Amino acid sequence: MLEALDATLLARLQFAFTVSFHFIFPSFTIGLASYLAMLEGLWLWTGRSIYLDLFKYWLKIFALCFGMGVVSGIVMSCQFGTNWSVFADKAGPVIGPLMAYEVLTAFFLEAGFLGVMLFGMNRVGRTLHFVATLAVAVGTFISAFWILAANSWMHTPSGHAVSESGQFVPVDWLAIIFNPSFPYRLVHTVLAAYLTTALVVGAVGAWHLLRARANPGARTMFSMAMGMITVVAPLQILAGDQHGLNTLQHQPVKIMAMEGHFKSYPDGAPFVLFA
Repeated sequence: MLEALDATLLARLQFAFTVSFHFIFPSFTIGLASYLAMLEGLWLWTGRSIYLDLFKYWLKIFALCFGMGVVSGIVMSCQFGTNWSVFADKAGPVIGPLMAYEVLTAFFLEAGFLGVMLFGMNRVGRTLHFVATLAVAVGTFISAFWILAANSWMHTPSGHAVSESGQFVPVDWLAIIFNPSFPYRLVHTVLAAYLTTALVVGAVGAWHLLRARANPGARTMFSMAMGMITVVAPLQILAGDQHGLNTLQHQPVKIMAMEGHFKSYPDGAPFVLFA
């Protein structure tokens, strides 16, 4: 047993734990940032204090999850250069700039306006504070854009050449960014983030409704969440199907592993409900 725990397996286990823990937070905060922007926008539009109360309620949760996402993401970035140093050396000319674009555009936008969003309600005007909230929401989407571009390129690499030293060097940045699996992965992941947020918000609203059915804030957040789920869940089914078909085209072995097929079937694989 101990002999099987070589450096590669340990690196995989460590990175799997880090990325699994990290992804919990951006998958929630991407949708939550947009939800906060919607709440503040509704408050400014209608003047109803209930939207402001919900905004302040979820703002604290967003700040905590955003901070956890940042610190766990930094650990993951360091592991690219430690656990996967050879990969970082070979693919660095492509992956490095994509990660840098995420920092220079998305993270700086989020970090720049996050302070105003968290502490500026009574220090700046309502309009400027709403702009800061929108900037953070847009920043989360831009962050998803660049991270998923890098991730998708690792699945379906394109727009590169291999140098004499064995490094992947960029040739066409548009082909690198908009590689064959990127549009499907972007839509699938962003919809999943909105669906995750809607389910969490709906669950919190339902829990409060069980305790006090007349709670107006709980009724509002629950109805908003259910409306979002009604729209996003069917779209996610379609997006997931298209993503699966794209994966079948470019990575058929992965589809076989996902469906529990461990040998090829020239005449078509049998239907497996529980793989």
